[in-house]
Amino acid sequence: MEKNLVIVESPAKAKTIEKFLGKGFKVVSSYGHIRDLEPKAFGVDVENNYKPTYVIPPEKKKLVTELQAEAHKAATIWLASDEDREGEAISWHLAEVLELDPQKTKRIVFHEITRNAILQAIDNPRGIDLNLVDAQQARRVLDRVVGFELSPILWKKIKPALSAGRVQSVAVRLIVEREREIGAFVSESYFRVTGDFLLPDGKTILKAELNQRFQTEAEAKAFLESCRKVSFCIEDIATKPLRKSPAPPFTTSTLQQEAARKLGYSVSQTMMIAQKLYEAGFITYMRTDSVNLSSLALSTAKAAIIDIYGEKYHKFRTYTTKSKGAQEAHEAIRPTYIEQESVSASAQENKLYSLIRKRTLASQMADAELERTTITIDISGKAEKFVAVGEVVVFDGFLQVYYESVDDEAEKEQSELLPPVNVDDKLSMQILTATERFAQRPPRYTEASLVRRLEELGIGRPSTYAPTIHTIQNREYVVKVNLEGSQRKFVAMTLSNGKLSVREKAETFGADKNKLTPTDIGAVVTDFLTEHFPGILDYNFTANVEKEFDHIAEGNLEWTDAIDRFYKVFHPIVEHASSSKSTHRVGERKLGDDPETGLPVFVKIGRFGPVVQLGMANSEDKAAAKPQFASLMKGQSIETISLEEALKLFELPRTIGEFEGKTLKAAIGRFGPYVVHNGVYVSIPKDLSPLSISIEEAIELIEDKRRQNAERFIKGFDEDPKLQVLKGRFGPYVAYDGKNYKLPKSISDPAALTYADAKAIVDSAGDAPKTARTKFSKRK
Repeated sequence: MEKNLVIVESPAKAKTIEKFLGKGFKVVSSYGHIRDLEPKAFGVDVENNYKPTYVIPPEKKKLVTELQAEAHKAATIWLASDEDREGEAISWHLAEVLELDPQKTKRIVFHEITRNAILQAIDNPRGIDLNLVDAQQARRVLDRVVGFELSPILWKKIKPALSAGRVQSVAVRLIVEREREIGAFVSESYFRVTGDFLLPDGKTILKAELNQRFQTEAEAKAFLESCRKVSFCIEDIATKPLRKSPAPPFTTSTLQQEAARKLGYSVSQTMMIAQKLYEAGFITYMRTDSVNLSSLALSTAKAAIIDIYGEKYHKFRTYTTKSKGAQEAHEAIRPTYIEQESVSASAQENKLYSLIRKRTLASQMADAELERTTITIDISGKAEKFVAVGEVVVFDGFLQVYYESVDDEAEKEQSELLPPVNVDDKLSMQILTATERFAQRPPRYTEASLVRRLEELGIGRPSTYAPTIHTIQNREYVVKVNLEGSQRKFVAMTLSNGKLSVREKAETFGADKNKLTPTDIGAVVTDFLTEHFPGILDYNFTANVEKEFDHIAEGNLEWTDAIDRFYKVFHPIVEHASSSKSTHRVGERKLGDDPETGLPVFVKIGRFGPVVQLGMANSEDKAAAKPQFASLMKGQSIETISLEEALKLFELPRTIGEFEGKTLKAAIGRFGPYVVHNGVYVSIPKDLSPLSISIEEAIELIEDKRRQNAERFIKGFDEDPKLQVLKGRFGPYVAYDGKNYKLPKSISDPAALTYADAKAIVDSAGDAPKTARTKFSKRK
């Protein structure tokens, strides 16, 4: 019997820790929280000082029984969940549910899973920090109060199955406001003038830009005209030394941002990979807003830098955490053994590990020394100047290892090497170009830039960024889009060899990749919450709540007092909003009247998403026709759709023609536009529209579908046509009556299956338990 039982929250973490502890220790996992608030009830007793009602989920009951048995056999129980508030709460729940004896229960924390860190934690145990537990309870209870009281109002006022959250709703508001900024943005054009100048050597070209921009085509053209007979010479050469310093080591948010920019990882993907690296003992704890490095990390980084790059590349640096209430951990994210260039892990994990390692090394390296040269070109008889700027790296310093990326293309510094020149050198103008440019609209948020904005506003904490971004997409308030952009024309004028030419060119603008945009439902919910619950969606309120959580964690505020103060203001507003009546549905907008029938046309959120409504449901004329409805197409929005575009949707379903003696139609369903022929439905690709698809294009879609089905088909049975053997993404399977059944591994030739064999596979699966997929098929 092991005298010591160590309980952690993940099996991967348990496996790594077990390697470092000798005999007499058994390491087991709680698989996260073993209990939570009641899932289908409020779970908070408002009348009893906001006491939470915790329950053990059915799937955890067997695990709890096993943990109780193990705890009963052990002389000492070590609670080793993560060191943040969530981890502290896990340990507290374990102590409560398992009824652990405080005399033989010890709490240990560590921010890296290494032998030294684990043994040091064992030597320095402590009790459960109830202040941290209370801070986590306060967050959980407040989020339950907001979600449980707001969601039914959204069901009643907008559509069923919607939900609201304290941090999630604010994140959606940021994206909705940015999209409206983009919609309202009016791009103004200007003209930028550049020039290519031949140096006295007769072969080297110096590129420069005019230090003035023109607002109109006429002004730009007049300037080029005036340069036909002027002369150009080098007026000044200014050289200025520059120093660039490295970025601090990673926090959770900066890791998420850089992994998105450099590796293309989503926020959730980054956290999943970082979790694996941490649990395998390769990096320190990944949920942190600290930029501090331990003395051990500083000394090992110094040794590695001097060994690889030399003494002059090292510079001792300490960083101060700017984030108020930084509490998630005591150190930045860094490798546990910085001398290791790679780890025994997947390619994705190695890429993220390499990023963390390089950033950590760079943070302890010398500044990069650069020399910026500015060459000024005089234009005879004119006040304007051409300017060329270039940079030369004198000493690369930390740039030898790492350079931080930026989100905005406009922020990226673009410098090039300049050729050697002398003051008063005469230059020969080869070509001047005046190009029409346009002011850039505000950029849409990426996952990484949204994290940065939330952090700037003080909203959320390292542990909440990834779940927040996942939730708002999962609830379909926000979608990640790739936009192809639109074409626009611009003017380009050139002056060369005394001749001025003016040409009109075209370019694509507004293209976006992996950017977050709000759905109609997200926009309508945001507007409703902003109108009725401005406090909840106020950025300062949400940031102040985080500060209150910090005060609770520090022992300076009772968590129930904070909840009580909020609830006494919030609950009456909920009751008022719930009882208020409106003549129209939230988010409904009248577009006008149908010219043919005179009936009003509205757009609103329907049961399955945004729809157009023709006619009124509450008409006094009982004999009047019921209103008609049509779904919006992908790319259309209730905020921007016009009356003409809306009326076009009532042309669907549209008869395209006949094929093989059967009618061929186009329509829009819950899952987008489609064509249907003889009971077979085929999705219409995004480059075609159900309003304009031709019969030839529709027939091609139907025939493509038939070819795909033929390729999938392996075998059918005359005894029962509904029973088939088909080929799928993950291999062959049996299909019967709308359900799929996996083939046993022992079957090597699916085509050889008899009717009896296939029927036996279906029958044997009848008693199998339902998969988890069934549980989540309908969002609650």
